[in-house]
Amino acid sequence: MSETAGISTGIAARYATAVFDLAKEGKAIKSLETDVAALDAAMTDSADLRTLLTSPLYSRDEQSAAITAIAKKMKLSDTTSNVLALLAAKRRLFVLPQLLNVLEGMLADERGEVTAEVTTAKKLTKAQAEKLAKTLKAQVGKSVTIKETVDASIIGGLIVKVGSKMIDTSIASKLNALQNTMKEVG
Repeated sequence: MSETAGISTGIAARYATAVFDLAKEGKAIKSLETDVAALDAAMTDSADLRTLLTSPLYSRDEQSAAITAIAKKMKLSDTTSNVLALLAAKRRLFVLPQLLNVLEGMLADERGEVTAEVTTAKKLTKAQAEKLAKTLKAQVGKSVTIKETVDASIIGGLIVKVGSKMIDTSIASKLNALQNTMKEVG
């Protein structure tokens, strides 16, 4: 992890803890879950939003006005809207992706769930996803939510990350291991 990424994650964790505590105190965990999902989807879908968050070309006032308008249009809760406005005022909107990741983890813990990041060569069918979730639940002992990413470069198989554990059964990694073994022999 680069130094900048570590700093961003540290900043995001502090804001996430504050937001989570406020939502829990105000019994607004459900609305926080909705806001996090909506913001995550918006960031995935909108290159303009990602640019707004990271570009130094926008002034503090422009970022504040834009993020306030976005929060209003998305009908985000007051707590989430206020945090976004604070991030914009402090020129820290660039930590929003990390903030959402930390909040997703906190919300999952609150529900007694764990999130598994699964990378596949092609999209899993609903039956495959359910079977994988059931298998992982038996291993971890908690309910498992699957966050799937499709990456054709792994050729086939799966890469599953649950917490600090990673299982890599991708064909690409097996080919790399075979290539390293062949180098050792010859």
